[in-house]
Amino acid sequence: MKWLVILGLVALSECLVIIPLTKVKSIRENLREKDLLLNFLKEHPYNMIQKFGLKGSLCSPKISCLRLWNYLDMVYVGNITIGTPPQLFSVIFDTASSDLWVPSNQCHSRACVTHRSFNPTLSSTFQSSNRTVKLAPHSGLVSGLLGYDTVQIGRFKSENQAFGLSQSEPVKELENAFFDGVLGLGYPSLAIQGTTPVFDNLRKQGQIPEPVFALYLSTNTKKGSVLMIGGVDNNFFTGNLKWVPLSARNYWQITLDRITWRGVVVGCTRGCQAILDSGSAFLLGPSRQISSIQKIIQARFIENEYQVRCCARTTLADFIFTINNVQYPVPARAYIRKGSTPRRCYSNFSGGTESLGKEETWILGEVFLRLYFTVFDRGQNRIGLAIAV
Repeated sequence: MKWLVILGLVALSECLVIIPLTKVKSIRENLREKDLLLNFLKEHPYNMIQKFGLKGSLCSPKISCLRLWNYLDMVYVGNITIGTPPQLFSVIFDTASSDLWVPSNQCHSRACVTHRSFNPTLSSTFQSSNRTVKLAPHSGLVSGLLGYDTVQIGRFKSENQAFGLSQSEPVKELENAFFDGVLGLGYPSLAIQGTTPVFDNLRKQGQIPEPVFALYLSTNTKKGSVLMIGGVDNNFFTGNLKWVPLSARNYWQITLDRITWRGVVVGCTRGCQAILDSGSAFLLGPSRQISSIQKIIQARFIENEYQVRCCARTTLADFIFTINNVQYPVPARAYIRKGSTPRRCYSNFSGGTESLGKEETWILGEVFLRLYFTVFDRGQNRIGLAIAV
């Protein structure tokens, strides 16, 4: 219980590792600036929630499936190294998956050759499992091998860490990505069968002083965002952390009381589930409710995207997400994003979560996480929320 006192005081100790995260241009904006987005969206229809609910049935019983998803709007990346001597990679730290993957030097797809790739022959600590893994995104099929090596995050080293080495990446989105791979921070139940996620491996090896990590996603375009491992720094939020127990232990899933706009319930009318997902840019919900919300904010479906008048960012009311009887406002400046050109703004709401199951589910992505500093507490199976500075 001693560490709970430390978290209560939220003290920064010498044991806390802070990993700088950089906000980079999203794939969507990159494609838009090249005048490629419209054709891309027409040729490659996508599901914003493809990464949720993927099961082993996608592959044969002898092959493990590694989750992958749509990458068009993921924008925060940090650096890790793999191997001895270390090979550098930029990755997305994703709270809604649990595996680590990077491109292999044996991959000759355009998405691989335009990014850094791992060369097993240059690492003295690499071990091959000779086990095939298949990554199943919404289009194409990414395949590779499962390997083991030393993974370093800050000063933490995860020895004999399992990770995927992609050998084929036909997925077009990845060609325009500003990152090399993904490092999952979800529960072990989401990981490839028989493997241990990075965070759990660090914990087993006694490297993490406390079983927590935290995310601060700054609105600054280049600097300021961080991933904290092993503790919390109170300089990144104001007020007290409000704790919310998890309702499931795979994704970071909680109970959401309701969503209101100007006092009217517009979503989650009878209570529902919510997943906090650093790997999604949007606020996602059931298509019917999202359609109503798009009408409320007067979003129009133009060129395969929901466009909103930019003046609405300063005139529309907040959406209120009530969690554990605490209200968390999401203002218009957050749920309406500026485009790369003047007078072009877009809705940060997206639908499709009804495919996750019978129970109503919402996904709180970076739109929400930028507003609220979030502590992910594996020791107590809960999250902590506070207003980000």
